[in-house]
Amino acid sequence: MSRPGRRPTTRRIIGIETEYGITCASTTGGPPPLDADHAARLLFEPIVQMGRSSNVFTRAGARLYLDVGSHPEFATAECDRLEDLLAQDRAGELTMADLAATANTYLEQAGIRGRIHLLKNNLDAVGAGFGCHENYLVPRRGNFWNDARTLVPHLVTRQILVGAGHILTGNRQAPARYVFSQRANDMWDAVSSATTRARPLINTRDEPHADAELYRRMHVIVGDSNIAQGSTLLKTAAMDLLLDYVEAGGSLTDLALADPMRAIRDTCHDLSGTVALERADGRTITPIELQAEHLERVRAHAEANLDLTELQAAALDLWERGLEAVRSGDPALVSTELDWAAKHRILTRYAERSGCELDDPRVTRLALAYHDVSADQGLRTRLEATGLLRRFVDEKAATAARTTPPATTRAHLRGTVVGRAQDLRRDLTVDWVNLKLDDGKSSPVALRDPFAALDPRVNEILEAMETGAAHAATQMPAGI
Repeated sequence: MSRPGRRPTTRRIIGIETEYGITCASTTGGPPPLDADHAARLLFEPIVQMGRSSNVFTRAGARLYLDVGSHPEFATAECDRLEDLLAQDRAGELTMADLAATANTYLEQAGIRGRIHLLKNNLDAVGAGFGCHENYLVPRRGNFWNDARTLVPHLVTRQILVGAGHILTGNRQAPARYVFSQRANDMWDAVSSATTRARPLINTRDEPHADAELYRRMHVIVGDSNIAQGSTLLKTAAMDLLLDYVEAGGSLTDLALADPMRAIRDTCHDLSGTVALERADGRTITPIELQAEHLERVRAHAEANLDLTELQAAALDLWERGLEAVRSGDPALVSTELDWAAKHRILTRYAERSGCELDDPRVTRLALAYHDVSADQGLRTRLEATGLLRRFVDEKAATAARTTPPATTRAHLRGTVVGRAQDLRRDLTVDWVNLKLDDGKSSPVALRDPFAALDPRVNEILEAMETGAAHAATQMPAGI
């Protein structure tokens, strides 16, 4: 029940795009039998056979495609509830695991001694990076650029909470060491319209996938791919709450950093969270202090104005406990909820038991296993089953999210049409906004309101499908 004078957070569309690493490891210890390109093509063979393309939308309204650089990618459907977002993100992992299992069955039957692994991480074997992007729908306002820039300090320092953890290889001068983020060292600009060339924290390309007179899309490029649901929850809920705070008139301008790109690297490499970051006003602030200030302002805003959902409240609690874990130097405080802490526990304990350094090949393989989403290959399922990683949405919800779109957004319309087209074997052209039944008669339908889960024009598409299918059935020769 809503409390007097308080409101829910502004309804917002949120989505996550995850690029997956792919490798085909030899099962006999030799060189890989397939390179990444051929492994990715084999992975997507069932998709191509079904839809004649390696770029498809699913029955749940999500997008599954093969991105540049042989990276399988899964983009969640539009979500306006954190529960749906977490379920959709995990549904992407389950989808990738099934594709890998099918491909590995083919390799075995063909006598090819290799096994495909899909890695939800951000660096390949040669150090090339790939991304996990977040999308937040925001009102179209003249001060969008200012809003975006005031969020840069949060994006620079949130890695002390939601980074996936990474081992920096050692050398003669310094041993290997554990740092917060895989992605931080790959970023080169704060706010830019570029994506691959400059790799900004926030991409400002004006592509809202909605009514452009009403909305913009905050496209966040910096951020590690997360295995722990707690990390995914915290990074998206924190950004949503910060956006609500800024859109309600709150200010973060006094926390601007003098050199965000230097700060993001310094923050990454200091597990104490106490490195001094230079502010634009000449003073300094530590990552812990900056994140604590963000948390304090969001919490005060929520206390005065908002009715938080259960998951939003859980995110604020995790935000506070995550900061305490860094402040105290005790990752165990959040080692069942945040990736950097969970992986730190696993890798350091193994290294201690084995008497090896963090850059030992055995530790490297264990780190990859943490991110491996291939069926029966990764650690995530076992960690969750034994309580070593906390679930915020259960596996039943994630499995359902593979075929059931969020009920309260445009994804419901898209997923319903895609699913029925698959059942009836009707050709359909789909993107984030548009639907078109390829029957030579139907007009395209543009769904410009991402919050609308009902549209009579979509009912007309469904009726046209049914009519066409019924007509085709009457034209079939007897016995077919």
